[in-house]
Amino acid sequence: MNQKFDVTGMTCSACSAHVEKSVGKVQGVEEVSVNLLSNSMNVSYDDKVTDVSTIIKAVQDAGYGASAHQLHSAKEKEKPTGVDMKDQLANMKMRLGVSFAFLIPLFYISMGHMMGAPLPHFLHGNENALIFAFTQFLLALPILYVNRKYYQVGFKTLLRGSPNMDSLIAIGSAAAMIYGIFAIYQIGYGLGHGKMELVEQYSMDLYFESAAMILALITLGKFLETRSKGKTSEAITKLMDLAPKTALVVREGQEIEIPVEEVVVGDILIVKPGQSIPVDGVIVEGNTSIDESALTGESIPVEKHVDDKVIAATINKSGYIKFKAIKVGDDTTLAQIIQLVEEASSSKAPIAKLADKVSGVFVPVVIGIAILSAVVWLALGHSFEFALSIGIAVLVISCPCALGLATPVAIMVGTGKGAENGILIKSAESLEIAHTVDTVVLDKTGTITEGRPQLTDLFAASRVSQKELLSIAASLEKASEHPLADAVVEYAVKQKVELQPIEQFQAVIGQGIEGKINGTLYFGGNRKMMEEHGLSFDEYEQHAEKFSKEGKTPLYFADETGIIGIIAVADVIKPTSREAIRQFKEMGIDVVMLTGDNKRTAQAIQRQLGIDRVIAEVLPQDKEREVSALQSQGKKVAMVGDGINDAPALTRADVGIAIGAGTDVAIESADVVLMKSDLLDAVTAIDLSRAVIRNIKQNLFWAFFYNIIGIPLAAGVFYVVLNWRLNPMFAAAAMSLSSVCVVSNALRLRLFKPRRFSAQKIEGQTTIIKGEIAMKKTMIIDGMSCSHCSSRVEKALNAIDGVKATVNLDTKTAEIELSKEIGNEALISVVTDAGYQVVSIS
Repeated sequence: MNQKFDVTGMTCSACSAHVEKSVGKVQGVEEVSVNLLSNSMNVSYDDKVTDVSTIIKAVQDAGYGASAHQLHSAKEKEKPTGVDMKDQLANMKMRLGVSFAFLIPLFYISMGHMMGAPLPHFLHGNENALIFAFTQFLLALPILYVNRKYYQVGFKTLLRGSPNMDSLIAIGSAAAMIYGIFAIYQIGYGLGHGKMELVEQYSMDLYFESAAMILALITLGKFLETRSKGKTSEAITKLMDLAPKTALVVREGQEIEIPVEEVVVGDILIVKPGQSIPVDGVIVEGNTSIDESALTGESIPVEKHVDDKVIAATINKSGYIKFKAIKVGDDTTLAQIIQLVEEASSSKAPIAKLADKVSGVFVPVVIGIAILSAVVWLALGHSFEFALSIGIAVLVISCPCALGLATPVAIMVGTGKGAENGILIKSAESLEIAHTVDTVVLDKTGTITEGRPQLTDLFAASRVSQKELLSIAASLEKASEHPLADAVVEYAVKQKVELQPIEQFQAVIGQGIEGKINGTLYFGGNRKMMEEHGLSFDEYEQHAEKFSKEGKTPLYFADETGIIGIIAVADVIKPTSREAIRQFKEMGIDVVMLTGDNKRTAQAIQRQLGIDRVIAEVLPQDKEREVSALQSQGKKVAMVGDGINDAPALTRADVGIAIGAGTDVAIESADVVLMKSDLLDAVTAIDLSRAVIRNIKQNLFWAFFYNIIGIPLAAGVFYVVLNWRLNPMFAAAAMSLSSVCVVSNALRLRLFKPRRFSAQKIEGQTTIIKGEIAMKKTMIIDGMSCSHCSSRVEKALNAIDGVKATVNLDTKTAEIELSKEIGNEALISVVTDAGYQVVSIS
C-alpha cells in the first residue's frame, strides 16, 4: 500500500535523511521517500504488517511531527505548506536573534578582560567570582532554551542508538554547561572555605560561552539553509489559476454562465475572442486561432476549425467558437500537468550532506573517545576534575561547528555569487546536485530562441522595391491581431518605412488577410490563400522552401495580378545559445532539445547549433517522461525551460532551471532561475555548483583534519611524553578557529568568475534586403550594470553616421544596423571611450 504523509519540523537534509532512516526501520515498510522541499513523505508498506499510526509514531520518535496527507482543493491543500514554511523561517529568525542577543554580552563578560576591555567593578576579582560565573550562566540559559530542539532530537537519537550531528551539538554544549555549573560549585566552595586558589582556577575554567557559541553558530547555518529552501506549493496554485473560473454553456437553448466545476462531458460551450478555453473539447462550430504557448511552448497561434481539439487554459485569439466538452475536472490536460508537478515534487529524493554521511561513524567514535579518555585518566590516579576536563576538551574540540558550517556557508556564498550574476538558486539541495549533472535537456521556444517571432528575410519581385513590399505588408498586417503581424510591423517601424491607410480590411480564417491600399486590393497570407486567388508562385517556390527548411514561416504578399514578394518570419536563436551549447559539450554534458514545435523547425535549429539529439512535437507529459527515461538510465538531468508546459519536466529533473522571462509557474517549479534569460547563465550555474562542491570538500577535509590532530591532543595523548594538556578553554578557542578557517575558505568563492565567451553568427538569421544593403552586427559588451550604462553605450554608437544601434542590458548586447560600410575598430573605439569593454563583435 502507498500512503503520503505531511511531515513537520524538518529544517535541513540531515532531518529528512533521519526521518527516512527511522521510518525505513519499521517492520513492513518496503520503501520510503522523504521530500524536504514539500515537507512530505511517500511510504510503500505492507498493511498486514504495519499501519499509518505506527509510521507516524516512528517519525515522532525521531523528533518530528507527521500526519496522513489529506486531499483538499488545490488552494486549501497548498495553504498549510506555505504557512508551515513561513512559521519555520520566523522561528529560526527568533532563535537566531535571541542567540546572538545574549551571546554578545556573554562573550564580552567572559573574554573581554582578556583583550583589555573594561568590565563592571562587581565582576572583577576573586571576591566577585561567583557573580562573574553566575552572570554567564544566566546569559547562556536563554540561548539553550530557544535552541532546545538540538537536545530533544540529539539525545532522543542517541538513546535510540543512531546519533547524528544534533547529538554531538547536544552533548558538546551540555558538557560545557555541566562543567560550568560544576565550576560554580567549586567557586562557591572555595569562597566559603577560604581557598582562593580554587576560586581563581575555576573562575578561569568557565565554558558557558563555548556552549552558547556552539548553539548560535549551528543555528546560523540552519537559518541559512531554511531561508534557501524552495517553495513548490506556489507553482501548483498558479497552475490552478490559469484555467478560467467560469464557463459559458448552452443548455436548453440558453447561454448560461456557470462555475467551471459544473461543466459535464457533452456540454456545448461558447468561447469569444480573447477568452480562455475552460475545459478540453472539440470544436463544433466556428474557426479561430488558438494561442497554445501555455501548454505547447509554441509562440505562433494554431489555426483551429470544426472537429479540431481545444485544450483548457489556452487562449482564443480571434474567432467565435462553440465546442463540445470531452474532458472536464481532473481529466483535463491542465489538471494532468498539475498532477505531474505534484508527483515529481514528492518523489524527488533530497541530497544528503557530506558531513551527515560520516556523522554516523564520527559521532559515536568521538563520544567513545571522550568517555574512554576520562576513564583512563581516572584509572591512572588523576583527579576527577582532571579526567572530566579531558573528556570535555575532547567533546568541545570535536563539536561540529566547522563540520556544520562547511556546507551552509559555502552554499550561502555560492548562492550570493549566483545572484550577483543574475542566477537565483532557490535551494541548497539544487546547488549541490547541479555539480553532478551530465545531461542538459533544453526547451526551444524562449530558451534557445527569443520566444517571439521576428522578421528575418525579405524577398521582393522585380516589379516592386524592398521598401514598397515592406510598406504594403506592414500596412496590411497593422490591422491584424496575429503575432506574425507584429513582427512585420515592428521591423517596418525600425526601418522607418511609412505605413499607408488601408480600406476594406478583412481577416480570412486559416489563410491570411486582405485589404485595399490606394484603391489596389492586396493579399497577405499562406500558400493556400494564393491558390484560392489563382496566383502562380513558381518563381518563389525555391525561396519559400529554403525558408521552411530553416524553420521560418514564409508569408506571401500579392495584388490581383500576382505575387509581389515573400517575407519570412521566425523565432530567432538568441546570440549566446550556440556558445552555451558548445560549452555544455566542453564540460562533458550531453545536450538534448525537446520542443512542442514541428520537426522541420526543430531540425533547422539542430543543424544551426550542432545539437546531437532533438525530439520535436512533444506534449508536456512527453517532456516529463523523457526526463524520467534519462534518469532511469542513471543520468543526472538538468532541465532548462520557460513555459507552463515545462513545469512537470522542471520539477522531475534533478535540477530545474527556468528562464527569468518565462512564466511564473515555470519559475516557481524550478530550482534555479536565470534572471537575464541567457542560456550561458545555465552553464555558469553548473560551473558555480562545481566550484561550491569543491569548496565544501576542502572545508570538510580541513574540519576533519583539525579533528584528527585536535582530538588526540585533547585526550591527553601527549601529556605523558611532552606534558601537553589541552585546557577546555583552548579547545573552545581552537574549535572557533576551525570555524573561522572554514568560513574564510568559503569566502574565496567570491572570486568566482563566469566563463568568457564569444557570440557567434547563427546561420540563416541575417535579414536579406536585396538591392538595399542593411548590414547587421551583434556586439557583446562587458561592464554595463544599469539602464544608464546601456543608454550611454547606445548614444555613443548612434552618434556614428550610418549606425542605428539598440542596446539590450539583459543580454549585454548591442544590435547594430549599418547603412554603409563601417569598420569594427570604429565601433569598438566609441564603446571603449564610453568606459566599457567589447567582448566580441560579429
